[in-house]
Amino acid sequence: MSNFTESTKAINLELACQSCGALLKFKPGTLHLACEYCGAQNEIVQPDVVGKIEETPLEDFLANNFEKEDQMEIATVKCDSCHAVSSFDPKTSSDKCPFCASPLVIQSGTTSSMHKPQYVLPFGIDEKKARQNFGTWLKGLWFAPNDLKHYADRAGKLSGMYLPYWTFDCTTDTSYTGQRGEHYYITESYTTVENGKSVNRTRQVQKTRWYPASGHVNNIFDDILIEATTSLKKDKLRALEPWDVKNLVVYNDKYLSGFRTETYQVEIRTAYQQAKQRMEPIIDQSIRQDIGGDTQMINFTNSTYKDPTFKHILMPVWISAYRFNNKLYQFLINARTGEVQGDRPYSAAKITFAILGGLLILALIYFFVQNQS
Repeated sequence: MSNFTESTKAINLELACQSCGALLKFKPGTLHLACEYCGAQNEIVQPDVVGKIEETPLEDFLANNFEKEDQMEIATVKCDSCHAVSSFDPKTSSDKCPFCASPLVIQSGTTSSMHKPQYVLPFGIDEKKARQNFGTWLKGLWFAPNDLKHYADRAGKLSGMYLPYWTFDCTTDTSYTGQRGEHYYITESYTTVENGKSVNRTRQVQKTRWYPASGHVNNIFDDILIEATTSLKKDKLRALEPWDVKNLVVYNDKYLSGFRTETYQVEIRTAYQQAKQRMEPIIDQSIRQDIGGDTQMINFTNSTYKDPTFKHILMPVWISAYRFNNKLYQFLINARTGEVQGDRPYSAAKITFAILGGLLILALIYFFVQNQS
């Protein structure tokens, strides 16, 4: 069984502080564990890996290795409201779901088996810095509820969470047929009315000549990211990009100490199809560049995906869930760059007062102008 830091039923002895016995936690922005009680630090030993990060051939993996992949046992809890499955501290008896803020009543720990990630992007900013960025973002929201304005000031409103991702590499060979459009202009006469008189004028009108086009384009894709979670909105997650995936490190339980982790919900076959969808606009752009001209029409394409490879990785975010008028609002912070994304609620009272205030100002201006007249 692989120990999963605080998410296992027993603390790995390697994570216990030798000075005071407390649990060492990963310190964001570093490559070591730190004791929050006595300040002791424990460097995370990096494996001696020669060359770049290894990619796993997708087709061989699906054919032979999927069920044989390294497994790890973790203590998890499933939210009855949003159905997210994430790790938790077995020492707690109750908690809130970091994805939807619903109460989690933990009667007994559930041990789940999950495929072990290959790489992890460690937390780069701590909770204090995340709250600062979050607070700045919140203060820029017009007509936000007063409670939300001070939401980031309260400790514990952000949860450090590792989210599962897949990355895909491949090359594509695409044949296509289409049309190349080249603009030209003709002079057109028309009649208009100027100063009450009918006059003749000319103008330049754009026309397009179309020519058949066909050919082949090649593309190389590197680290196409696909979210393996369905607990968060995909557009908000993608708005957190770019991620510095070149700084991935080999997976080690120690990076997860002090943070929670969501188990992946999107299996690799589905993720690969989604990766192809992310490739399509880039292939389309390559075809249009190959066709040339002033405008293009694409009638048919046929793409071959060669030598696809993948990685199973974990990405760090600070996450918060806020409920207002029985509606859920999720906030996400890229724990590497500090980028903040999320939906925001509006205060109906503030909007009403703003409208009334605007009407009052207009009334005063009207009254002043009338008196001056």
